[in-house]
Amino acid sequence: MTHATDRPTPQVQRLHTVTDAQLQALTDVLIDCVAGGASVSFMHPLSRDKALAFWQQVAAGVAAGERALMVVEDHNGIVGTVQLLLDQPENQPHRADVSKMLVHRRGRRCGLGAALMHAAERVARDCGKSLLVLDTASDEAARLYARMGWQQCGTVPDFALLPLGGFCDTTFFYRRLTA
Repeated sequence: MTHATDRPTPQVQRLHTVTDAQLQALTDVLIDCVAGGASVSFMHPLSRDKALAFWQQVAAGVAAGERALMVVEDHNGIVGTVQLLLDQPENQPHRADVSKMLVHRRGRRCGLGAALMHAAERVARDCGKSLLVLDTASDEAARLYARMGWQQCGTVPDFALLPLGGFCDTTFFYRRLTA
């Protein structure tokens, strides 16, 4: 019998450039998450063209140094991703926003979300950031962030729409990073 503790630690990598194959894999992850009900700025059904255009825009931000993009793979390829929005206003050079922490349904409950968040925190430190902020409409993600030491700072009711319709609340978190 295999236990969760017997699984190898997921290896997260930061992408400094994004290949066409990676764009396609990231597109698959985003479409799956939206189809699974994740409120991540898109409505269902999410077209492949729209999802790909989003990732092409992200790739341009990565190339310009405005974003850091981390991915984690399983035996089928990219299964999860998270971004850091590094380009902040001049009075906020010390912080970054965590964005689009996505895990394909085939990779859920395997520690990938935590691995991605640990990697995001490491990259943020490496980039000289001392404060991270994020928001989530997912209760499961909120529990993960709280377990990892993120501080909840409020919930806004009816902040966004769920991909299949209907309003959802969004909870905001922050985390101070130590060296």
